[in-house]
Order: sequence, then structure tokens, then C-alpha cells
Amino acid sequence: MVALVTVVYTCSFAEGYPEDDLVARLPGQPKVGFRQFAGYVNVDSENGRSLFYYYVEAVKEPETKPLTLWLNGGPGCSSVGGGAFTELGPFYPTGDGRGLRVNSMSWNKASNLLFVESPAGVGWSYSNRSSDYNTGDKSTANDMLVFLLRWFKRFPELKSRELFLMGESYAGHYIPQLAEVILAYNSRSSGFKFNIKGIAIGNPLLKLDRDVAAAYEFFWSRGMISDEVRLTIMSQCDFSNPKNMSNACIDAIVESSVLTEYINSYHVLLDICYPSIVQQELRLKKMATKMSMGVDVCITYERSLYFNLPEVQRALNANRTRLPYEWTMCSNRLNYSGIDGYIDMLPILKRIIQNQTPVWIFSGDQDSVIPLQSSRTLVRELAHDLNFKTTVPYAAWFYKEQVGGWVTEYGNILTFATVRGAAHMVSYAQPSRGLHMFSSFVRGQRLPNKPHLNSSIDD
Repeated sequence: MVALVTVVYTCSFAEGYPEDDLVARLPGQPKVGFRQFAGYVNVDSENGRSLFYYYVEAVKEPETKPLTLWLNGGPGCSSVGGGAFTELGPFYPTGDGRGLRVNSMSWNKASNLLFVESPAGVGWSYSNRSSDYNTGDKSTANDMLVFLLRWFKRFPELKSRELFLMGESYAGHYIPQLAEVILAYNSRSSGFKFNIKGIAIGNPLLKLDRDVAAAYEFFWSRGMISDEVRLTIMSQCDFSNPKNMSNACIDAIVESSVLTEYINSYHVLLDICYPSIVQQELRLKKMATKMSMGVDVCITYERSLYFNLPEVQRALNANRTRLPYEWTMCSNRLNYSGIDGYIDMLPILKRIIQNQTPVWIFSGDQDSVIPLQSSRTLVRELAHDLNFKTTVPYAAWFYKEQVGGWVTEYGNILTFATVRGAAHMVSYAQPSRGLHMFSSFVRGQRLPNKPHLNSSIDD
């Protein structure tokens, strides 16, 4: 791995952006003033393992803005389909799944954005060797390091930019481990070094047993399970050792799982989308966006329709090998290491912070999958382990005269923030508050603790 990275680095950086990767215009896309690029970066020439990326410049003055890498979780879910076209990118699919509409709260108002489908086997990323789909955290982080080194060869003007690493959900594993291999690379490199300025993870998987237990506490706090079911789960379930679950625990979990058929566990306040109704309306050509609390609840279905249009794939320089399957948001081709999910991320985050890299953990407060209760407690425990003092007491932060969420800070470098009314995918449900939080993060500013301190960057 070290030898491969060394070879990658010694190659000279090319000048200019890659013309072959330029996305002139996506089908059904409104006219915009920023450039987009998409294509493949080969991370293993011998086995033909390639990762697909989508890069979008900042709306204004991209030459002065930082670069933010975004990774979705899973493991095995697409950052292009998730982050780029459902959450924080410049476009959302339209109701009929054949066009795009502008996301007025895209994070490219504050930063240049890079989305990567990782690891190989996710989305349009692939390998010519099927055994590469047997993967895990370590190989995923190493491939992303190689990807970034080779990607910067195509975009040399960006290699000295401030770099922020971000993601959500299982990216609670991806991002810290990628940050660690980047910092290790920097420590041994006598030449190019990544200008990493911070990492931030939303609703992240950090410690599996604690995060899973918190989900049932969340169910109970929202009135979704009874006192009896909650008490049984709390007393009978050992989430640190799934093989040691009692029959009473299993029965209680099965009883509580029934609710997920009719509730969106990633955002418990939203209605759910019924694809059969969507298909019927498409046949009748009466398809309309299905809204719940101002959120398009069928956007994931519309996204799949859009990404599987041949003209969309051609425009994105995607699916160059004509993969024998449709694009899907989350891959069923990966055999991802289940053991890796149990890795405790707190020691890795501790080492990152000790390297003077700022860390933000943020949580949408309507997520039952990885609730804020576990993330908040784990961040506090990490701060205590680092012997940090509280530099910002837990209190509300504001956006446009309203409470945007709650925030606390430790040691001037570790921040935990909630986003009010958001859920597992923060910007999907609360795009304005999500952008405001993000712009504060990349500018190295604290979230405002008074209503009148809002910035106009995301207005």
C-alpha cells in the first residue's frame, strides 16, 4: 500500500481540469453558472478497480472556496445518489424522475463539493475482480487515499486548498479512518501534504452497541413502543454481544420492528412513499411530487428513475463498462465486513483531535436509526477522555430568528450540534439549517447563540 501511494505521489500533477470529465449539462437540468465534472479514478490498475466521482464547483468564486469531500454510509450506499442528488448538492430530481430542479440551499454556496461512490461495487464504481467486493473499513480507507492522490492530479489547482472531510451514518467509520490514513500519509511525505482542516459527521455510527440501544430509547421517548417493551429491551438485550440475546429480548425487538413498516425510521415525522402508487401515476402521466412537512418523500424513487436513464449516465460519464445491473442507492453486491461495524471510533477520533484537527459531530433530532442521545453522550465521554473543559455550554443556536438546534463545544476543537427538525439526512429535511451549520463549520466559526448573529451566506 505504501509503495503504491509513493508511486502515485511521485507522478507530476497535470495542469488544468480534465476536459473529458466535464459535464456540459445534465438532462433536464436548469441553467447554472458553475461547472460540474464526473468520471472515474482508477485506484488499482492491475485489477481494474475504479471509483466514480461527481465534483461541483462553488456557486461564486470557486477559486477561493475550500474543498469538501462528502461520503454517505451504508456501508455500501452511494454518495452521489445520497449527498449529491438528495441532500446537499445543487440539484434534486423532479417529480417525474426525468429532470432536475435547483436546490437553493446547496452546500456549494460555501464550498466546492466532491462526492465519491465508495467502495468499489457501490453505484457505478466497480472492479474487474469480483473478490474486491469482499471488503471492509481498512481497504475502503486505503482506496480513498489513493483516489484522492490521483484525483488531485486531475485537479492540481485544488491540491493546496483547505480540505474538509464529511459524511453521515456509516461514514462515522469511513471519515475518521480516512482522516487517520491521510494524517499518516502527511507525516511521512516530504512533498505534497493534504491541507486537512477539519472533519464533520452527521448522525454517525461511532459505537454500535450504544447507538443501537439508543434507538429503542428514542422509540420509547416518542411514544412508539410501550413501557413494557422498552424495559424488556433495556434489561434483556446485550447489544455488545448479539449472540447472547435472550428470547425475551428477541421477542421485544420483533414487536418493536413492526412499526418500521409504516414509519420512516430515518425521519419519524415524515409520511412514507408508496412506490406502487408512484408507478400507477407515472403510467397515467399524473406524477406529482409527494410532500410531507415540505419534504419530497418519494425523492429516492425519483432519483433511481433519473440515474437509470441512459442519457443521464452518458452525461455523467458513468457506467462506462455497461455494468450488468441497474444503478441502486445501496449495493447488494458488497460483502462488507460485519465485524468492522463493531470498531469503536472514539480512540480514532481522539488521535485525530490530538493532531489538532477540529471535529464536529452533528445530529438531526428526528432520527431513530442513530439518535442524538447516543452521539451526544459519546462526544461528552470523548471530551472527558481528552481532559477537555467545556468551552461552549450546551445551549440553543439560531438561524433566521429561530432556534436552529442545540450545540456544545469542548476544548475549542470538539463540537456537538443538533439540527432542529432534521433527521438522519440533515439537509434533506432541513436544508436551510443544514447549510447554515455547514457554512459555519468550513469558515471555522461557532454557531450563533443569539438570533441577530446570522450570516447572509445562505440567505
